Amino acid sequence: MGETTFLHPQFFWLFLLLPLAIAWYLYTRKKEHATLKVPSLGGFKAAPSFLAKFRPVLFVLRLLALSFLIVALARPRTLDVNTRTISTQGIDIVMAMDVSASMLARDLKPNRMESLKKVADEFVDDRPNDRIGLVVYAAESYTKAPVTSDHAVVKQAIKSVKYDNDVLKDGTDIGIGLATAVNRLKNSKTKSKVIILLTDGVNNSGYMTPEMASDIADTYDIKIYTIGVGTTGSAQQPTGQVVNGQMVFDNLPVKIDEELMRGVATKTGGKYFRATDNNSLKAVYNEIDKLEKSEIKDKRYLNYDEKFRPFLWIGFILIIVEVVLRRTLYRSFI
Repeated sequence: MGETTFLHPQFFWLFLLLPLAIAWYLYTRKKEHATLKVPSLGGFKAAPSFLAKFRPVLFVLRLLALSFLIVALARPRTLDVNTRTISTQGIDIVMAMDVSASMLARDLKPNRMESLKKVADEFVDDRPNDRIGLVVYAAESYTKAPVTSDHAVVKQAIKSVKYDNDVLKDGTDIGIGLATAVNRLKNSKTKSKVIILLTDGVNNSGYMTPEMASDIADTYDIKIYTIGVGTTGSAQQPTGQVVNGQMVFDNLPVKIDEELMRGVATKTGGKYFRATDNNSLKAVYNEIDKLEKSEIKDKRYLNYDEKFRPFLWIGFILIIVEVVLRRTLYRSFI
C-alpha cells in the first residue's frame, strides 16, 4: 500500500469558505419563505410538514458535494517507490590470506586464522556491490575463490580456510601470494583494483620477492593494502606436532617485516596496517572500507495511482440529488 499524497494541496484552503457559507445560510434562512401579514393565524394552524423539517438537508448535500469536489481538486493519489541500486563503478578486491602454521598463534582469539576469517566474512557483507576473490598462500599459493559478485561463494571459501600442510607446503612466501592475487586482477576492466594482503611473519621462501610482485601490481594499477597480524612482543605459537596430529605451542617472539609490508603498500598507493588484537583487526577492515568506496547510483521508479475520481463522482452525484430534490419535492415554498 503506497503512501497517500496530494498533487495540489493548496485547494484545501477552499474549506475555509464552508464556515462562511454556513453562516450566510443561517443569516438568510428566514428569507427563503414568502411572508403574509394577517390579523390572526387561527386558520393556518397545522403541524409543520415532514418535508419542511428536512429542508436543511439540501444545504447539507451542497456542503458535502463541495467538500468532495475540493478533495478531488487536491488530486489525492498513492505513491509506490521502486528503487534499483546500480553500482556504476564497482571495485574488484582480492584478499590474499596467509595460512602458514604461525597463523594458528593464539594472540588473537581463538587464533589468528579464525579471527581473520570472521572479520573477512563481515567485510564481504559490507561490500555488496563489489566483486571479491580469495587467494591463500603459505610457501605456495592458489586461488580459493575467483573474483566474483557471488558473495555466497566467497563466504563459503573463507569459512573453509584452514591450515593443512598436505595441501600447501608450510612457510611464508609473500611474493607468490601477491603474484597469484595480481594474476586474478590483471585483466579486470574495473577502474579500481585492490589487494588486501594479510600476513603474520616475514618472507622466508619462494623465488618471487614481494618487491617484484608489487612492481607487477603497480604496472596493472592495482593498489595493495597490507596487514601485519599479531601482537607485539611474544605469543603462543605452534612449534610442532605430536603423533596424533595435535599442535604443540610455545611462547615465541612475534616477527613481522613491517618495513617490507609498508614498502609494498606505499609503492602501489596503498597503506600498511598493524592488527594486534581482534578489535584492531576489525578497525583495519573498517578503515579500508572507508578508503575504497564504490560509486553507487540509485534509479527510482515512481508509480502514482490517482484516487480523485471517486471523490469527483460522489460530489457530482450529491449535486444532482440536491438539484433534483430542490426542483421536485422542494419546488414550492412550504
